[in-house]
Amino acid sequence: MMERKGIIAAGNMLVDHVHQIVQWPERGWLAEISHSERSTGGAPLNVLLTLAKMHTGLPLQAVGLIGQDSDGDYIMAMLEQYHVNRQHVQRTTFAPTSMSQVMTDPSGQRTFFHSPGANRLLDLPAFDRLDNSMKIFHLGYLLLLDSLDMPDGQYGTRSARLLAQMRENGFETSLDLVSRKGDPRYQPLVLPTLPHLDYLVINELEAGEFSGLEVRYPDGGPHIPHIASIARELLNAGVRQRVVIHCPEGAWGETPDQPGVWIPSQKLAQEEIVGSVGAGDAFCAGFLYGCHESWSLADSITLAHACARASLLCANAIDGAKTLAELKAEMPAT
Repeated sequence: MMERKGIIAAGNMLVDHVHQIVQWPERGWLAEISHSERSTGGAPLNVLLTLAKMHTGLPLQAVGLIGQDSDGDYIMAMLEQYHVNRQHVQRTTFAPTSMSQVMTDPSGQRTFFHSPGANRLLDLPAFDRLDNSMKIFHLGYLLLLDSLDMPDGQYGTRSARLLAQMRENGFETSLDLVSRKGDPRYQPLVLPTLPHLDYLVINELEAGEFSGLEVRYPDGGPHIPHIASIARELLNAGVRQRVVIHCPEGAWGETPDQPGVWIPSQKLAQEEIVGSVGAGDAFCAGFLYGCHESWSLADSITLAHACARASLLCANAIDGAKTLAELKAEMPAT
């Protein structure tokens, strides 16, 4: 039997128009933009381009829907530049390419103004006839893919149906969510997908929204017992291999048959952080590489931290990405 190899990432494809601003303005007032740049954004592009820049040699494939416009042309050019298979990136005249205007203040905190565009139309037929020699299928972001978030009579949601089909086709499956405060759909949209997942990689904000538990103490520090409790809840709800909940201070990882582990991140000084756009996706890219290569849970998380750290040193999602050799050299021993 042929060994499967490679990572497919699917879902939200967009262009981030990233602006560094002098300060966040009061409502009705002007704020000066000190620097602007364009970059790709969304889970599949951020994950795949980070992996491509790691120079691992893994086959990489993108699945998504973009418009017939200049932002769509830019996405296709970036995929070609980094040798990511774009055969399943379809184009439509019915909606523009999704885009975000991203405002990054001097602290590195970002605020998004998002236009969903063509991502709203991405649906099950786009996933027909994917390359079954690939190993991992990663989908992101749930709660931001309108057609896939629709109900399904048998599976609960269309995204749950999709993930079930991918597992039936022999893929290991992975999921990421969007950070959206106060969205009542976390449980109804996430729960149906969990039995069809091998890996769930989310941040502490999403974990808190899903569970209703406080994920930070009143002093702002991470509430690790609550984060651990949420990870166990997600495993009990069906995730088959690994749940990881990450935050700036570290990440909790857990499997069905091993005790959970907290792996702290390497701390960056506030002035070192240029922008946090895409840091979660960079984390996910490193983690998925570790899973693909059958690394231990702790080593996979440590590589994920290294990828996220590199991402924080640049304004956009992929400019900071480093080669695997560079990342390994910076990783502390686990």
